[in-house]
Amino acid sequence: MTKLDSIKGKVNEAEEFARKIWLAGLGAYGKSFDEAQGRYEKISVDASKMFDELVVKGSKIETEAKDKFQVKDKVETRVAEVRKKLGLGNTSDDQKVEELSAKIDALTDAVAKLAAK
Repeated sequence: MTKLDSIKGKVNEAEEFARKIWLAGLGAYGKSFDEAQGRYEKISVDASKMFDELVVKGSKIETEAKDKFQVKDKVETRVAEVRKKLGLGNTSDDQKVEELSAKIDALTDAVAKLAAK
């Protein structure tokens, strides 16, 4: 083996070693990319799953709230109907007192007339 062959061999070895370093760097980049992509996909799946769970929970709460409001509206409507039947409508207290006073005055007059006979 000549000196020139020895130098060529060393250059080839250096080139091969540089190529291996380059390939190791590419491999590290590829591995990092794959891991990052795997994490992204897992996060994406987890986020999508959580979103779907939140939608289901929100739908359930909405339904429960609507049911409660409907019951409350029905109760309020029923109370208003009973108040109206009892004569406790929307008239003010002063107006009610005046109406009752007028009825008492009319009854007093009627009793006085009957007593006078």
